[in-house]
Amino acid sequence: MPRWRPPPPRSSPYITPTGIAALRDELDGLWLRRRDVTKHLAAAAAEGDRSENAEYIYRKKELREIDRRIRYLQKRLPELKVVERPPGERSRVFFGASVQLEDENGDELLLRIVGADEFDPARRNISIDSPMARALLKHAVDDEVVVRTPQGERRYWIVNVDYEDT
Repeated sequence: MPRWRPPPPRSSPYITPTGIAALRDELDGLWLRRRDVTKHLAAAAAEGDRSENAEYIYRKKELREIDRRIRYLQKRLPELKVVERPPGERSRVFFGASVQLEDENGDELLLRIVGADEFDPARRNISIDSPMARALLKHAVDDEVVVRTPQGERRYWIVNVDYEDT
């Protein structure tokens, strides 16, 4: 059985202005942190035997992780398209929308559709590439939306669509 797997689908290139600013700040912070880590790495390397030097091994690993993230951000940032204005039709769900939903039990849920690089479940920001966002796109207030989840189909009704944060 071959181990080759097709590459995952590329995430959408859209991002909000606050999302792009956060990624740029992260990149700037990583460059500052990298400078500090290389200073400590040089000091640890000067201590002698590197094979048993825990500080040296730790700093090398930390530097690799920082460099990996910097490479990713440097490749990803030029690809991103900042969505600065809400769509002309504000009654429908598109990128950047804050959507208030009601499920079958009457429980309400507030979600915001953002780019793949800025999703945050704690803040109820979901990626535009997620199954929930794909099911919501282009629907309007009072529409019924069916989302397929691992637990089965879930039904939601759109209560409100808002673009204030965009």
